[in-house]
Amino acid sequence: MPQVTLPDNTVLTIDEGATVADVAAKIGPGLAKAAVAGRLTAPSDGAHVVDLSTPIPGDCRLSIVTLKVEDADGLDVLRHSCAHVMAEAVLALWPQAKLVYGPTVEDGFYYDIDLDRPITPDDFPAIEKKMQEIINADRPFTRVDMHRDEAMVKLRAEGNRYKIDNAERAVGDTLSFYLTGDIPGREFEDLCRGPHLPRTSRIPAFKILSVAGAYYRGDANEKMLQRLYGTAWPSRKDLTAYLRRLEEAKKRDHRILGKQLDLYSIHDEIGPGLVHWHAKGSFIRHQIESFWKEEHLRRGYDLIYTPHIGSERIYQRSGHLEKYADMMYSPMDIDGVNYYMKPMNCPGHYMIYKTDTRSYRDLPIRMCELGTVYRYEPSGTLHGMLRVRGFTQDDAHTFCTPDQLGQELDLILELMDFMMRSFGYEYRAYLATRPEKYLGTEQEWDRATAELRAALERRNLDYEIDEGGGVFYAPKIDIKLIDSMGRQWQGPTHQVDLQAAKRFDISYIGPDNAPHEPVIIHRTVLGSMERFIGGLIEHFAGAFPMWLAPEQMRIINVSERSAEYAKEVAEALKNAGLRPEVDVSSDRPGPKKHRARQQRVPYIVFVGEQEMTERVVQVHGRNPEKPEDYVLEGTPTLDQFIAACINEVATKGIGKH
Repeated sequence: MPQVTLPDNTVLTIDEGATVADVAAKIGPGLAKAAVAGRLTAPSDGAHVVDLSTPIPGDCRLSIVTLKVEDADGLDVLRHSCAHVMAEAVLALWPQAKLVYGPTVEDGFYYDIDLDRPITPDDFPAIEKKMQEIINADRPFTRVDMHRDEAMVKLRAEGNRYKIDNAERAVGDTLSFYLTGDIPGREFEDLCRGPHLPRTSRIPAFKILSVAGAYYRGDANEKMLQRLYGTAWPSRKDLTAYLRRLEEAKKRDHRILGKQLDLYSIHDEIGPGLVHWHAKGSFIRHQIESFWKEEHLRRGYDLIYTPHIGSERIYQRSGHLEKYADMMYSPMDIDGVNYYMKPMNCPGHYMIYKTDTRSYRDLPIRMCELGTVYRYEPSGTLHGMLRVRGFTQDDAHTFCTPDQLGQELDLILELMDFMMRSFGYEYRAYLATRPEKYLGTEQEWDRATAELRAALERRNLDYEIDEGGGVFYAPKIDIKLIDSMGRQWQGPTHQVDLQAAKRFDISYIGPDNAPHEPVIIHRTVLGSMERFIGGLIEHFAGAFPMWLAPEQMRIINVSERSAEYAKEVAEALKNAGLRPEVDVSSDRPGPKKHRARQQRVPYIVFVGEQEMTERVVQVHGRNPEKPEDYVLEGTPTLDQFIAACINEVATKGIGKH
């Protein structure tokens, strides 16, 4: 009889043929009622999430999945099931529609639909009403497995070319379909791997969010489809909270704020996905890059620069042409040799290392570069500064001996923590382990993974295991940044590269006078400058802290008589190394103050005849709803104000935003 090990290591003996639902019932009636799926790990096929109706395959580990905001698997099952319900509702309203596919995405799901009639927001209430009818009908999600040949005959008879294409791309001899019901041929069904909720009535709260155009599989030569987005949550309360976050996110959208604050632009005449940094955006970038350089130099890194293009020879050697050619720009023929815009900075760093014979006494060698790279992204995936085709990456490589690996990882994690705190980010760490397909030996992977794990534990960092999440050549630590709205952003990545030294014949001379392969740590702290600053705009809602703000304070005269004093105050602030602007226009103080707040200027400084007489300034913060964020509210002397501002810049005071 099968032995099922639960998360607390309790072992249950169950009957042959028992399902995941049976195990949940054996654990307790409350869990059986809450269960929506199972997280099953079996020796034969690894770990995966399965339907409650799935038979237990033998001895295995099992945890029961329920609908909780913190359970990613539960949310995925919920949203995948809701996508099917939405697809059925669309077909009920427009039978001529052809369904394409409907995956889950972060915080929701979408379904691509081929329908000549445009779907508009005015249609959302009708779709939602039909969805609610399907949910109220309390129909089961039923899985039907078919042999590939039989399934292909069925799909070709139905004539949906998208489903035929999806099936042909699927792996294995068996294809699965899901019905919302239990009578094949009479109920809605869709080609799908699953898993799904047990019944439609288990969808507690949902909403249709938006509709957009999308080419089939991102191919601009294909027909433009309609992509219908929705979301689903474990409770109405969770949905309401999410919709509130969406409204706040719209206010923080870096594309809108980037234009409003005159930070950057993108021009189709020059090329999609290519960012133009305006003066204010460039200043913010300058401040961040200067900070980045100072902190790296302080920790013993060497700054380097590498060319923007390279011959095909280097990318053949690096493996980019073999594995990533579809993300590289087309080659340029120069003297009969193909040259490419560089997609990564790594090869240049390796070649610099190889310009000299290195001894173990020279190690560690730490190289860092703010290097601009170019990668092709399909036009449908481009998104402001967050998904672009040209970007500056803060790459660094450490070349060290195996015995130095631990201390170098400690240094990298310390730098990462310091810089993320300087930008007001909290973060989560993930240890990504060996994937199914990998290069190198298990022993190499185990040692590198153990060193990464030990480094995380020495810093007392909580982390999660991302099983199989490593790249094919390296285990890694992934850092996910948590912004002021609780959203996660891709952050720093630290990889122990197990292949670069072999591929590039990189070595050092050890104490035995023999060549040895160094350990190479490849890491980023900020990642892409474009994406990092785009994220910062949304994190701060455009209200940058003093040390980053292009304009730190605006000096406003209350009357014509105080205009000269306003200029005098601004000059004193400039002489102290601060960045003031003066508004001595004929407008009234109210509109001047409004303009400054619209530009997210940290401090608004009023000066009138009384302030001029007393040699003081009247200080207001940019957010009238949070005066507690600003220690300088009131009427300090000019010298006091300057000293406080200098201290705030030096300590990189973040405030509460």
